[in-house]
Amino acid sequence: MKRGKRYLEAVKLVDKQKRYSVEEAFDLAIKAASVKFDETVEIAFRLNINPRHADQNLRGALVLPHGTGKERTVVVITRGEKAEEAKEAGADYVGDSDLLEKIQNGWFDFDIIVATPDMMAELGRLGRLLGPKGLMPNPRTGTVTTDVKKAVEEIKAGKIEYRTDRVGNIQAPIGKVSFGVEKLVSNAKAIYQILAGLRPSTVKGIYMRNITISTAMGPGIKLDIESLKA
Repeated sequence: MKRGKRYLEAVKLVDKQKRYSVEEAFDLAIKAASVKFDETVEIAFRLNINPRHADQNLRGALVLPHGTGKERTVVVITRGEKAEEAKEAGADYVGDSDLLEKIQNGWFDFDIIVATPDMMAELGRLGRLLGPKGLMPNPRTGTVTTDVKKAVEEIKAGKIEYRTDRVGNIQAPIGKVSFGVEKLVSNAKAIYQILAGLRPSTVKGIYMRNITISTAMGPGIKLDIESLKA
């Protein structure tokens, strides 16, 4: 893959053999960011797990201490009193069969769906459309719930979802370059603590093999895992 001049200059700043402390890593990532827009910062965990085993297929969600810096468009599929709750909580779109029909006809101008349990039978019929896009609500991530107010407020506050891919990695956004080192460190430690606590009992040996951070347009920077524990 051909890389741009900015990327190649950023690579020169990073020692690929070194594992940086979390503070050093984010400071370096911010210095290496040279594009004009506010880049998203991501963290990637390489885990010693096999997602084909049910207990090692990790999935969930958490509210980052400082959010992600991105506004998310939230759809709530519900009816009655819960619809009013969703609107009051700040949901962007609220409805039932009307929104389901709209989605079925190809409307996807949103980031996440929250649904009450009573709507899942109807929503499940759109699984072939929503599943491949990662938009199907799930109780494990708090997007199938009777407490739609809490769900919407948490998403708007910076809730993120995480899920292992087919080879056992987890990647998630944890903020923007403009956040600065302190906020990015705080967000990184928050997701680290969650994943560390989810170590499956069936995993033998090292659980977290490698943790890397990067900006959207920058090179990966390896973290010293011990520095995340402080």
